[in-house]
Amino acid sequence: MKASGDALLRSATRYSAGRCLALCLLTVASSGAGLLLPYVLGRTLDALFAAHTTPAKDGAAQHWLVICGVLLGGLMLIGACEDVLTGTTNARTTAWLRHRLLGHVLAVGPGATARFPAGDLLARLVGSTAQAGPVPATVAALAATVLTPVGALVALGLTDPWLVAAFLAGAPALALLLRSFARASSDCVTAYQNAQGDIATRLTEAIGGARTIAAAHTADRETARVLSPLPRLRSQGERLWQVQGRANAGAVALAPLLQIAVVATAGLLLLHDRLSVGELLAASRYAALATGVGMLVGDIAALVRTRAAGQRLGDVLEQPAPRYGDARLPPGGGRLELRSVTVRRDGRTVLDRLDLTVPAGETLAVVGVSGAGKSTLAAVAGRLTDPDEGTVLLDGVPLTELSRAELRAAVGYAFERPTLLGDTLADTIALGPGPRTAADERIVRAAEAAHADAFVRRLPDGYATACADAPLSGGEAQRLGLARAFAHGGRLLVLDDALSSLDMITEREIAAALLRHAPGTTRLVVAHRATTAARATTVAWLDGGRVRALGPHTRLWRDPAYRAVFAGAGEAAA
Repeated sequence: MKASGDALLRSATRYSAGRCLALCLLTVASSGAGLLLPYVLGRTLDALFAAHTTPAKDGAAQHWLVICGVLLGGLMLIGACEDVLTGTTNARTTAWLRHRLLGHVLAVGPGATARFPAGDLLARLVGSTAQAGPVPATVAALAATVLTPVGALVALGLTDPWLVAAFLAGAPALALLLRSFARASSDCVTAYQNAQGDIATRLTEAIGGARTIAAAHTADRETARVLSPLPRLRSQGERLWQVQGRANAGAVALAPLLQIAVVATAGLLLLHDRLSVGELLAASRYAALATGVGMLVGDIAALVRTRAAGQRLGDVLEQPAPRYGDARLPPGGGRLELRSVTVRRDGRTVLDRLDLTVPAGETLAVVGVSGAGKSTLAAVAGRLTDPDEGTVLLDGVPLTELSRAELRAAVGYAFERPTLLGDTLADTIALGPGPRTAADERIVRAAEAAHADAFVRRLPDGYATACADAPLSGGEAQRLGLARAFAHGGRLLVLDDALSSLDMITEREIAAALLRHAPGTTRLVVAHRATTAARATTVAWLDGGRVRALGPHTRLWRDPAYRAVFAGAGEAAA
């Protein structure tokens, strides 16, 4: 898990390599100017003392004062450039991470939400990418933060070796402090981000069930459920502050001691005429730079947050995306075959060595009680999910060998609760391979077949109506989903309970239109109504993940257990 997260952060850094290099150069320049400044200040002070005693050396003092001004102006300019470049680099890297993660989630398909709840997945795609985005700037800043103390130590050594010896006497304690902080803060940040994801998951669930919550008058109880991880979030937050506080407290206690040791040593050297007053000033400034633990603590904390966010993103990338081949379908009418298909979910066998064949051009209705595996069978038929064992073939070609474009052009889907994607209703009907404009006749014909054309034309802008502005009932949204499936075309059409929200008359008319609209298409229909099963060529009765019976609806209807599947659909349905 950590390896995949670190690999992602390295890729993000490589993506912004040019900007990261520019940031590193700026930070090196800033560190170099900052390291040069104490030396220049010391020389300026010595030059001012010399000018006071020897007026002829006044020009040298002015020279060093000009250099001080140039250095300070350069530091201000470099700081401004760093701020601008850091902001743009963070935004660019965050956008790349979001594009990478979103593309992977869409490539994985339903399997992504099977492992990660929708709210947690959204928190990772939005929050974790924003926290991982600053990784190039954080690396550059950390490099500069390390460079400054190292450079300060070198400057102390060049001033006098005894100054370095005085500082290094307390360096091991400083190293232990930083190491302890990095370890403790890593655990806190990971737990904190996980708690944030938990809250996001519960909030998403509550928003999706807002009507149910309002109807049940359970808003207070649901609010308490959504916010129940807050104590854990608070606990981890307080723990993180405590860890950082202890590190800062240790730095506050240790840094002055190291500085005093260096300054005291410099004072002794001054008394023995081995240092000038200016060099003593420079040594005190270098000691302060060498003990810049506060900056190190902040940069290490930022790196820990970035790495923890990268690990959460790496978890998503570890979910494997389906692999596609490059095969193409031969001429055919959409013969579907499932051979010994087994699907397991959370340790439970949903489909158990299922064998099923749907001849080309026929309509198969899949029925069964809740949990029998109907929707799983529908997902497997068009490779929205892959079976754990077994093979699914379309016109003799395993689905895993088809290219993505070939598979998606051959299989169309309609669902019980279709999501209306696209800017307009025309866009949502045309989603996927096929037409993309409202004027295309295929859109209108598909809407007419799904009995959606009439209510779409009653809208002020017709097919150009924005999806967000269309006041649609559940049945109307379902009809648009059916229209989208009809417009898709292809040789296999899978309807996963896509007629459940329709009234009986509309359902009967659409079921009839289904046969007329795509006479050369094989149809697999997950049915909950006996009237829908009655119009199919064949019915597959699922029970416990296996086909209990296969045959015409009229013959199966004689079995009381089969009739019980429809839970009182009525004798007329037969």
